[in-house]
Amino acid sequence: MSTPELIKLGVVVSDRGSRFAVSAARVTDRAGVDAALAALKSDRAYAKATHNSWAVLLPTGGLKADDGEAGAGMVILNMLTRQELAGHLVVVTRWYGGKKLGGDRFRRVQDAVRAYFDSVPD
Repeated sequence: MSTPELIKLGVVVSDRGSRFAVSAARVTDRAGVDAALAALKSDRAYAKATHNSWAVLLPTGGLKADDGEAGAGMVILNMLTRQELAGHLVVVTRWYGGKKLGGDRFRRVQDAVRAYFDSVPD
Protein backbone atom coordinates (compact mmCIF):
# COMPACT_ATOMS: atom_id res chain seq x y z
CA MET A 1 0.00 0.00 0.00
CA SER A 2 1.28 3.45 -0.86
CA THR A 3 1.39 6.27 1.65
CA PRO A 4 -1.34 8.89 1.10
CA GLU A 5 -0.13 12.34 0.07
CA LEU A 6 0.21 14.45 3.20
CA ILE A 7 -0.74 18.12 3.08
CA LYS A 8 0.93 20.18 5.82
CA LEU A 9 -0.37 23.71 6.20
CA GLY A 10 2.02 24.30 9.08
CA VAL A 11 1.30 26.54 12.05
CA VAL A 12 -1.98 28.33 11.41
CA VAL A 13 -2.72 29.78 14.86
CA SER A 14 -0.83 30.66 18.04
CA ASP A 15 -2.27 31.37 21.48
CA ARG A 16 -0.33 32.15 24.67
CA GLY A 17 2.75 30.40 23.39
CA SER A 18 1.01 27.28 22.09
CA ARG A 19 1.23 26.73 18.36
CA PHE A 20 -1.35 24.79 16.35
CA ALA A 21 -0.71 23.27 12.92
CA VAL A 22 -3.05 21.38 10.63
CA SER A 23 -2.21 18.54 8.26
CA ALA A 24 -4.41 16.27 6.19
CA ALA A 25 -4.45 13.33 3.80
CA ARG A 26 -7.05 11.67 1.61
CA VAL A 27 -7.65 8.15 2.94
CA THR A 28 -10.14 5.35 2.32
CA ASP A 29 -9.46 2.97 5.21
CA ARG A 30 -7.73 2.51 8.57
CA ALA A 31 -4.52 1.35 6.89
CA GLY A 32 -4.40 4.70 5.04
CA VAL A 33 -4.94 6.55 8.32
CA ASP A 34 -2.08 4.66 9.96
CA ALA A 35 0.23 5.25 6.97
CA ALA A 36 -0.53 8.99 6.88
CA LEU A 37 0.01 9.35 10.65
CA ALA A 38 3.32 7.49 10.37
CA ALA A 39 4.38 9.78 7.53
CA LEU A 40 3.48 12.87 9.57
CA LYS A 41 5.40 11.62 12.59
CA SER A 42 8.43 10.85 10.45
CA ASP A 43 8.95 14.63 10.59
CA ARG A 44 10.82 15.14 13.86
CA ALA A 45 8.97 18.37 14.72
CA TYR A 46 5.58 16.63 14.51
CA ALA A 47 6.85 13.53 16.31
CA LYS A 48 7.99 15.71 19.24
CA ALA A 49 4.75 17.76 19.34
CA THR A 50 2.72 17.68 22.55
CA HIS A 51 -0.43 16.43 20.76
CA ASN A 52 -1.38 15.14 17.30
CA SER A 53 -5.19 14.92 17.55
CA TRP A 54 -7.03 13.61 14.50
CA ALA A 55 -10.31 12.45 13.01
CA VAL A 56 -11.65 11.04 9.74
CA LEU A 57 -14.98 9.95 8.27
CA LEU A 58 -14.58 6.58 6.52
CA PRO A 59 -17.23 4.43 4.80
CA THR A 60 -17.18 2.26 7.95
CA GLY A 61 -17.80 5.28 10.23
CA GLY A 62 -15.91 8.00 12.03
CA LEU A 63 -12.57 7.47 13.74
CA LYS A 64 -10.82 9.87 16.11
CA ALA A 65 -7.97 10.12 18.58
CA ASP A 66 -7.19 12.85 21.09
CA ASP A 67 -3.50 12.02 21.68
CA GLY A 68 -3.76 13.49 25.18
CA GLU A 69 -5.72 16.61 24.16
CA ALA A 70 -9.02 15.45 25.71
CA GLY A 71 -12.00 16.10 23.44
CA ALA A 72 -10.02 17.44 20.47
CA GLY A 73 -10.65 14.39 18.28
CA MET A 74 -14.40 14.76 18.76
CA VAL A 75 -14.23 18.46 17.86
CA ILE A 76 -12.48 17.57 14.58
CA LEU A 77 -14.89 14.68 13.88
CA ASN A 78 -17.95 16.89 14.49
CA MET A 79 -16.59 19.52 12.09
CA LEU A 80 -15.93 16.90 9.40
CA THR A 81 -19.45 15.52 9.89
CA ARG A 82 -21.05 18.98 9.57
CA GLN A 83 -19.04 19.64 6.38
CA GLU A 84 -19.86 16.12 5.10
CA LEU A 85 -16.16 15.80 4.28
CA ALA A 86 -15.54 12.07 4.12
CA GLY A 87 -12.16 10.52 3.36
CA HIS A 88 -10.12 13.44 4.72
CA LEU A 89 -7.87 12.61 7.66
CA VAL A 90 -7.41 15.90 9.51
CA VAL A 91 -4.65 16.17 12.13
CA VAL A 92 -4.32 19.15 14.46
CA THR A 93 -0.88 19.32 16.02
CA ARG A 94 -0.21 21.35 19.16
CA TRP A 95 3.09 22.36 20.62
CA TYR A 96 2.34 23.38 24.22
CA GLY A 97 3.49 26.88 25.06
CA GLY A 98 3.55 26.68 28.86
CA LYS A 99 0.16 28.23 29.65
CA LYS A 100 -3.11 26.34 29.94
CA LEU A 101 -5.73 27.51 27.44
CA GLY A 102 -8.81 26.02 29.11
CA GLY A 103 -11.78 25.94 26.74
CA ASP A 104 -9.94 28.19 24.30
CA ARG A 105 -7.95 25.15 23.16
CA PHE A 106 -11.10 23.87 21.42
CA ARG A 107 -11.50 27.20 19.62
CA ARG A 108 -7.88 26.95 18.43
CA VAL A 109 -8.51 23.37 17.21
CA GLN A 110 -11.57 24.66 15.34
CA ASP A 111 -9.51 27.51 13.86
CA ALA A 112 -6.94 25.01 12.60
CA VAL A 113 -9.58 22.73 11.05
CA ARG A 114 -11.25 25.75 9.39
CA ALA A 115 -7.88 26.68 7.86
CA TYR A 116 -7.84 23.23 6.25
CA PHE A 117 -11.44 23.56 5.05
CA ASP A 118 -10.53 26.89 3.47
CA SER A 119 -7.65 25.22 1.61
CA VAL A 120 -9.71 22.34 0.17
CA PRO A 121 -10.59 23.00 -3.48
CA ASP A 122 -14.32 22.89 -4.21
